[in-house]
Amino acid sequence: MKKYPPPFSDFSQIAHGGDYNPDQWIDCYPEVVEEDLRLMDLAGCNTFSLGIFAWARYEPREGEYYFDWMRDILDRLHAAGKQVVLATPSGSKPAWLSRAYPEIRRVDTDGRRDHHHGRHNHCFTSPVYRKKIAELNRRLAEQFGSHPAVKMWHISNEYSGECHCDLCHKAFRDWLKNRYGSLEKLNHAWWAHFWSHTFHEWEEIDPRDVSIDGMALDWKRFVTYQTVEFMKAEIAALRQGGTDLPMTTNMMGFFPHIDYWRFLEVVDVVADDCYPGWNDDESDWRIAAGLGLVHDMHRSMKGGKPWLLLESCPDTPQWFGIPKLKRPGVYRTEMLQALAHGADAIMYFQWRKGRGAYEKFHGAVVDHEGSERPRIFRQVSELGNTLTRLDSVVGSTTRPEVALIMDWEVRWAMDTSKGVANPLGGDVYMRPLREAHRSFWRRGIPTDVVESSCDLNSYKLVVAPQLYLLKPGVAERLRDFVEQGGTLMLTWRSGIVNESNLCFQGGFPGGGLRELCGVWAEEIDYLRAGESQEVVMSEGNSLGLCQPCKTGPICEILHAEGAEVLATVTTDFYAGHPVLTRNRVGKGSVFYQGAPLGEAFQEELTDALQRECDLDPIIRTALPLGVGVQQRTDGEQEFVFIQNFTKDSKEVQLDQRDYICMERDAEVASCLTLDPWQTRILSRDC
Repeated sequence: MKKYPPPFSDFSQIAHGGDYNPDQWIDCYPEVVEEDLRLMDLAGCNTFSLGIFAWARYEPREGEYYFDWMRDILDRLHAAGKQVVLATPSGSKPAWLSRAYPEIRRVDTDGRRDHHHGRHNHCFTSPVYRKKIAELNRRLAEQFGSHPAVKMWHISNEYSGECHCDLCHKAFRDWLKNRYGSLEKLNHAWWAHFWSHTFHEWEEIDPRDVSIDGMALDWKRFVTYQTVEFMKAEIAALRQGGTDLPMTTNMMGFFPHIDYWRFLEVVDVVADDCYPGWNDDESDWRIAAGLGLVHDMHRSMKGGKPWLLLESCPDTPQWFGIPKLKRPGVYRTEMLQALAHGADAIMYFQWRKGRGAYEKFHGAVVDHEGSERPRIFRQVSELGNTLTRLDSVVGSTTRPEVALIMDWEVRWAMDTSKGVANPLGGDVYMRPLREAHRSFWRRGIPTDVVESSCDLNSYKLVVAPQLYLLKPGVAERLRDFVEQGGTLMLTWRSGIVNESNLCFQGGFPGGGLRELCGVWAEEIDYLRAGESQEVVMSEGNSLGLCQPCKTGPICEILHAEGAEVLATVTTDFYAGHPVLTRNRVGKGSVFYQGAPLGEAFQEELTDALQRECDLDPIIRTALPLGVGVQQRTDGEQEFVFIQNFTKDSKEVQLDQRDYICMERDAEVASCLTLDPWQTRILSRDC
């Protein structure tokens, strides 16, 4: 088992700290910096992100640069034994730039140019904006790229947004020329003859026409492309300044508007911002499972390489509708969950609450009161003390046997296609993904989260809910995976469109999946609230399923074409049609589920797949509801995180192995009692 090097050179501890903004204080309250240094030690914080929104401090007027203030801060942090992730400040531009160069301000879909406000409202295409930030980035690298405190570059902040100015529309058309080569191919890919939308000149293309779903899908691809190109330009300027430090940028979980898989060619380390809203009720364990899904994706993105939790909140973000405080134990367990799922950094937004402006009430380590006495600070300090005992976890990873496919382009194709109903409520694409992941999370079975074009050969089981869009080569890759002995689970609305959002011909699931699954989905029905159909399991079915159930509000009318029927609908005109099938292909099997069948069925199915695929849970005893178990390993030791995400005490029966409590360096009894919201971190030999 490979152990990864630490994300920060010459630093083998878990990074702990957060966004630090001394530029807000040094003019009027210079003593605050000295007090911060004292509090950082008390909080057990060792790593800080600096300069994220400091453009106006670096360059208060065009061409006038001031770096001494940052050098002084870096010197003081280095002397105090702290390390720094230094940001490029492109995420929020100074007012003089907006005033001098109106073209840098974004244009909305109605053609109105934005005024100077907020942040992330700059045009990624603007040559002026690119030139200005490149000049500043190059100077930052020259000034601080070799400073001993600086260990990594933080590229911008939470990239987001789109622009409809003439420059962006021209760039989109150029991107389309490169993608399709000719208008004839583009018109076919978009089925543009419908409604007489055929294009005869490239200049006729306007991405605001949402009636062409192929163009809507391509526009989303382009927005990601242009974002990545802007990021590349930022990084190129830093490299020109002479720095060779690693690069990262902070993602935002499953943010719907950017395909984060495309960031991987640019960043050296994956990082995420995470702000869950706990409900303080019996549903919190479901929120924890959802967080696990997000964390698992970030761990999976670089093939198991540890990632960074670059922003989180020790208290509560101010922008929650009801900013309820985190109850005792919640913060600690939330942070340690990120560690359990592969993070090597736990950092916060923000270190100290500001006195004014937009986020003055956003949670922070240091409150407006300003000392170490508040409850939040003491909690952070306690966690910091715990983290010092976990150095051996740094660089360790997880090697799951299960992969769940989550693909932004599949999600976008569903979002941009009219007629794709969403009777389940919530996100049309994400809900079945969360439900599938949750069933493995409840059993302590680690799961990777990958996109559809990833290599699947290391897994025993691949689950792909609603694989609506098939990228080129995906069907062939899935067939190869199954033929070599893998197990594939597909669901309703799979294989509907190709990469251009064109429906497959010859029956669904298309693109080669019909033959692979051994089923034909003749029709799909969407039921009204309260409606369902009865389902029974086939006697003697090969998975051993037995409990009858009901369909959810989506139901495909399936025909078995060589596949074994495991479950059948018994009511309405669906009666006699299969709803769950198995097709044996080569050494493996493909399961196809034609309707959501409820949580109880999902649990029974997961138990059956666990037996079928011989999946190895982290702990071989059943887990109480609301308890999560995750594992990391360096090949010699396994680090087991057992977490209670409920208000009730829970007992976990450990399997017959010798465990050591890493927090107390003591042996652990076979029956482990967890207090409400408690985490226990154990180690055992591999």
